[in-house]
Amino acid sequence: MRYIDTKEELADFIEHASHCSVLAIDTEFIREKSYYPQLCLLQMAADDQIVVIDPIAIKDISDIRVLLENKEIMKLFHAGRQDIEILFRATSVTPTPVFDTQIAAALLGHSHQVGLGSLVSSFCGVSLKKGDSFTDWSRRPLAASQLAYAADDVTYLGGIYTIMKTMLEEKGRLSWLDEDFEALSDPGSYIVDPYSRYKRLKRGNQLNRHQLSAARELAAWREIKAQERDIPRKWVLTDEQIVEACKREPKNIDELFLIRGMREHLPTKDAREVVSLMQKGYSLPEQDWPKVEQNNSNEPNVDQSIDLMLALARLRAKENGIALQTLVSQSELASVARGHLSDVPVMQGWRRAIVGGELLDLLSGRIVLGLDDNELVVTRRSQL
Repeated sequence: MRYIDTKEELADFIEHASHCSVLAIDTEFIREKSYYPQLCLLQMAADDQIVVIDPIAIKDISDIRVLLENKEIMKLFHAGRQDIEILFRATSVTPTPVFDTQIAAALLGHSHQVGLGSLVSSFCGVSLKKGDSFTDWSRRPLAASQLAYAADDVTYLGGIYTIMKTMLEEKGRLSWLDEDFEALSDPGSYIVDPYSRYKRLKRGNQLNRHQLSAARELAAWREIKAQERDIPRKWVLTDEQIVEACKREPKNIDELFLIRGMREHLPTKDAREVVSLMQKGYSLPEQDWPKVEQNNSNEPNVDQSIDLMLALARLRAKENGIALQTLVSQSELASVARGHLSDVPVMQGWRRAIVGGELLDLLSGRIVLGLDDNELVVTRRSQL
């Protein structure tokens, strides 16, 4: 393992890695006190060279763009979405092509969010040390144990990738991952729309559409302020404060400050801006209020339909050695049961081929489920 803390050493490694076909990548970061993750270490493995790069010492690591954009180099990650988000912020590009061992593992019989340690043990017969899993990566100097722990995160990815690729090709499943990996490389996946943040408010379902119109404005304002100040969004306002404020519909800052914690969180200038934005949301015509998906959990037979669909999906997942959650989630089944088929992953690509089409057949009565010697059996009505 080689520790890199100068631009010259980084340039030397980039030159070496440019001639490799596979590059394993991982990051160490902290984000407890910031909006954006703070990159503390960047680990890479190219052939027999394993490096731990110190972006705090180097400051600007954007030179690695040449590796990230090189289409002749396969970039390997494990649960890489956050790593790619950090690299995108540091370099303004996303890596392509990519291969994520956690995503791929789910098509090879492993659990939906299997950890790297489990894969290293399964594929390489090595038990990774966990002593530095919760550490302050921003502190310098780094201990030898910290550097070794960081290096382990990329040391075995190349070997795992080689085995996984062969297994997926033998099963005819390698192309199944194309859309997932293309989404990981899509810069649009890492651009936040502040005006959609209201959809993720805790207890936001307590608000009606009129109140949600104000929540949309307030949650967007909070997101923008958190980005500008690079602080956690809850340090600007908490979800609970936003929801409570929108319920009360305050008309001035005195009414706003009646809500617990608002006076402490908001300077007077910010408070006036918040009230103004909320009033803007309340004053919008009804056709511009956010649309709320109706909760149809009490629809006749919808729960029974979901139960049957889940049984079928579990059967097909087991037969194909695929983690159930990778094949379909319960929320997707609920959408299909209610007739909402657009943008539902199980109705697209390989997931539709394995079970999506059958789910529609089940709902329409073209197939039925039964038990034979305590085993679930799927039968087409034409065969009855």
